[in-house]
Amino acid sequence: MLFTRKPATMPTPETALKGRDQAIPTADTHFVNGRDLLADVPAGFERAVFALGCFWGAERKFWQQDGVWLTRVGYAGGYTPNPTYEEVCSGHTGHTEVVDVIFDPAIVTFEGLMKVFLENHDPTQGMRQGNDIGTQYRSAVYTTSDTQAETARKMIAAYEVSLVKAGHAGKITTELVPLDKIYFAEDYHQQYLAKNPAGYCGIGGTGVSCPVGLSV
Repeated sequence: MLFTRKPATMPTPETALKGRDQAIPTADTHFVNGRDLLADVPAGFERAVFALGCFWGAERKFWQQDGVWLTRVGYAGGYTPNPTYEEVCSGHTGHTEVVDVIFDPAIVTFEGLMKVFLENHDPTQGMRQGNDIGTQYRSAVYTTSDTQAETARKMIAAYEVSLVKAGHAGKITTELVPLDKIYFAEDYHQQYLAKNPAGYCGIGGTGVSCPVGLSV
């Protein structure tokens, strides 16, 4: 969401910003559905975390899906504890902008959310999405179970085949690891495009459909 050049390589734990012990204040409630923004995962529901570029537009894609109970944006995959947005945008925390998704698998499956993820950005661009350049814009999936990880791995592989068939030369660079820590972003970032309907949305896919119904 900031059209300026940032480092295109990850910092190390030693060179990353030191951060802080206290969490950055965030919103109390979800602006769209009114739920407690910091709610735990309800019994029978699941959680997964996706990074597909600027988290403003990415979050809207997910809260619009049937079966998604709660979304919140934040920072994950890096080293700096409790970073600010400005610190993440410096490229010196190692974090990427993410959407934390809590969903009812009886209504929407993780596979269905992976389809939304893959089709709504270009997962071959490395440390960028379009004009948004920097480590904080890299593609990533942070899973919360072995089943999610296996599904994501197979869907990414299948989507790469689809991209090749469509003439897309890039190789998928999506980071796929278990979720460690997520630091929730500041209040004004939460559900940003519901609060600012004319705000910037950098989300855009390759135009290639992601296959579903895999044997995973």
